[in-house]
Amino acid sequence: MVTLLYVKNLKKSFGAKLAVDDIDLQISRGQLIALLGPNGAGKSTVISMLIGIMKPDSGEIRLEEMSPQESHYHRRIGVVFQSSVLDGQLTVRQNLNLRAGMYRDIGSERVSEVLSQFSLTKIADQKYKTLSGGQRRRVDIARAVLHHPDLLFLDEPSTGLDVQTRRMIWMILDRLRREDRLTIVLTTHYLEEAETADFVYVLDYGKIIAADTVQKLKKAYAPTRLLISTLYPKRLQSQFPKDWRVAVTSTGLSIAVPDAISCIPILSRLESSIDDFELRKGTVDDIFLTLTGKEMR
Repeated sequence: MVTLLYVKNLKKSFGAKLAVDDIDLQISRGQLIALLGPNGAGKSTVISMLIGIMKPDSGEIRLEEMSPQESHYHRRIGVVFQSSVLDGQLTVRQNLNLRAGMYRDIGSERVSEVLSQFSLTKIADQKYKTLSGGQRRRVDIARAVLHHPDLLFLDEPSTGLDVQTRRMIWMILDRLRREDRLTIVLTTHYLEEAETADFVYVLDYGKIIAADTVQKLKKAYAPTRLLISTLYPKRLQSQFPKDWRVAVTSTGLSIAVPDAISCIPILSRLESSIDDFELRKGTVDDIFLTLTGKEMR
C-alpha cells in the first residue's frame, strides 16, 4: 500500500510534562485509522502537531514529501475539530462559500455538491447557530471536505450526537472513502466507531502501547469468550490444559476461544455440569480496557 502520512520519533513536552513520547505512525491512502486512548493520553496533542497548529519538539511529519510548515500540506488535509470554527451568524451556505473563497479552484458548484452530499440543501439558508447539534456536525464535516482533501482528521467528531446522526455521518464518510479514496484519522470515545478501522493505535501517557488491526488486537487483548454458568467452577477449570485461558468468575467460568465452532466439544464434554452458557465476542471496548485499565482517570 502507498504510504500517505509518515510520522517518526514525534515528541512534545509542556514544561516538565512529556505529552507525546517518541511516536511513530504510518498511514496508507484510503485507510481509516483510529487513534484511541483515555483522556490525557496525548491524542489531541498528536492531532494538533499533524495538522500544523502545534510544533513538535522533535521528530518528522511527512505527507508524502511535504511537511506541516508548507502551504501545500494544508491544501491536502481537512480537519473537524471538537468545537466548531464556523460563524453562527452566517447561514450554512455562507459559511461554505466563505471557505470555498480560500481556494482558487472551488466554486459555487462544489458548494452545492457538498450541500446535497451531506443532506444540507433544505437548511442551506438557515443560520448556523439555529441548527441542531447533528446538523452542525454535518456542516463542519462538509466544510472540511469541500476542497477534496486527501486526508481528513476527525477529532471526537460525534461527541454528544444521537445514534441516528452518528450512523448517517459514517454512511457519508464511508462513501467518501470508497469513491474518493479519502484517508481518515479518527479520535473518538465511541469505541464502536473504531470497529471498522483498518488500523488502530492505542495511546497512554503519551506513548503508543499497541498498534495493529482490530482483529489482531482482539485476538491478543479481547478474545471471544465462552461464559459458562456452573456450581462447580474450580472442578471444571481443572479439566482444561494449563495453557488455556480459563478464569473463574462469580457465576462460573470464562474461557477464551478462537471461534464459535470450538465451543461445541467443550459444551458437549461439560454438559452435565453446565447450568447456562453464553458466547461473548471481544470488542474494541475490551481492547481499550485491557490495555489502559478500568480505573477512572
